[in-house]
Amino acid sequence: MIDWLTYNPTQPLLFTRPIFWMFLLIVFAVFSAIYKKTFWRNTWLFVISIFFYYKSSGMFFSLILISIAVNYYIGIGLYYSKSVNRKKWWVVLAVFYNLSWLVYFKYTYFFSGLLNQWFGFNIEVQDWLMLGVNSFTGSSFEASKIILPVGISFYSFQILSYIIDLYRKKVEPVKNILDFGFYVSFFPQLIAGPIVRAASFIPQMYSGYKVQKEEAGQALFLILNGLIKKIIIADYISVNFVDRIFDNPMSYTGLENLLAIYGYSLQIYCDFSGYTDIAIGLALWMGFRLPLNFNSPYKAANITDFWRRWHISLSSWLKDYLYIPLGGNRKGKKRTYVNLFITMLLGGLWHGANLRFVIWGALHGIYLAIHKLYVTAFPNKGNAKWHWLRVIVTFHIVTFTWMAFRSESMKMVSDMFHQMLYNFNGAHLFEIIAAYKTTLSLIAIGFIIHWLPNKAKNWYKGRFVLLPTYLKVIVTVVVVFILAQFTSADLQPFIYFQF
Repeated sequence: MIDWLTYNPTQPLLFTRPIFWMFLLIVFAVFSAIYKKTFWRNTWLFVISIFFYYKSSGMFFSLILISIAVNYYIGIGLYYSKSVNRKKWWVVLAVFYNLSWLVYFKYTYFFSGLLNQWFGFNIEVQDWLMLGVNSFTGSSFEASKIILPVGISFYSFQILSYIIDLYRKKVEPVKNILDFGFYVSFFPQLIAGPIVRAASFIPQMYSGYKVQKEEAGQALFLILNGLIKKIIIADYISVNFVDRIFDNPMSYTGLENLLAIYGYSLQIYCDFSGYTDIAIGLALWMGFRLPLNFNSPYKAANITDFWRRWHISLSSWLKDYLYIPLGGNRKGKKRTYVNLFITMLLGGLWHGANLRFVIWGALHGIYLAIHKLYVTAFPNKGNAKWHWLRVIVTFHIVTFTWMAFRSESMKMVSDMFHQMLYNFNGAHLFEIIAAYKTTLSLIAIGFIIHWLPNKAKNWYKGRFVLLPTYLKVIVTVVVVFILAQFTSADLQPFIYFQF
């Protein structure tokens, strides 16, 4: 029992592990007894969310507790300030405080490396924060390297949305620090989103529990759908195909490299949207509606449409809290293109302190600027008969840009392009299909389902929701059995946990 309560880095509470669902049974056992009492419901979910974070990231749970306390009182100071200038200073303090943690944990290696390279410095990075803790408390925590706390980018942006929305008078302050802690740390979406806006979530914290039978069925469908995406598709094609080729592209033909790029495009979608599906489903069971985070992004007919469908909570956050404050499209065409580029460049940097992510974000910024320029020059070029051609072109632009996102270095990207250009070996297509028939079949099935018309998807989702309870149970048991057959022996964390 003591082992179950303590942090074990080899057994985090991932949605894909049986230990999480045992944890969830305990959560719902207590929740079912107190859900009608708002204060106790929120307090219980806050406490259990902090425990969930502790089980996922160890002693970093203390950091989120400190951030909760600091930002709660910043919010109080902001709300009760009479002067507009004083309110602005509270916002500046919040931005400085929260981004300081991100800069320290995510970008210390990046910036120190640049200083060493450009100016000949010899900065050796250690976890100076942990060294200070060890010196002050006499502890002996590992301090040889800086370890990124899980989910810090997500909950930092969530906190900032609360502070900025308070300043913009879009939301009232929470009633107490426990409620604020619950808003920040709600465990289904804590580690990898979706990023929840204060204006949409906080009112739900004080409304009664209302979940219709149909909504409970929709939640179960989302959870099963998310697990299928993650375990059967994303994890399987990652372990058995994509990772092998990305790790050593020169050992494989150009055709295999190309298929791996397509595979990763599907993998990252199924991995990330699978997490989101599960998070939305779990939250809905508890009476909370989280925002849609994915809307069939590879159906997008242009790059702007893609970013309306992919990681919607982040792209809308960047739009409302970065692009528009920079000036948006209100300061002329040239400034609009610059603002788009800066927004996407910083969006890429948000994903990680590496040149690869900067390039990935910069490319998307360029794509968006080019598309806006095209729409301005040719406002009526939206002929429906070319829709699928535009979808195919957009898909390939996005897919090949994922190479910079996934590869360990830009040399790996260069190697993959080299193999595709000079060692394609298309004549071996049928041999490659035979060698990877299960994996390639899953990739094909995944894309076919993704590109199904919304009407078809809504039909089978609706049929599941309307099933009698006993049939839902049978379907769930069958799905769990199939998932067990595909589960990898190695731990396969969600891709976005690293961000």
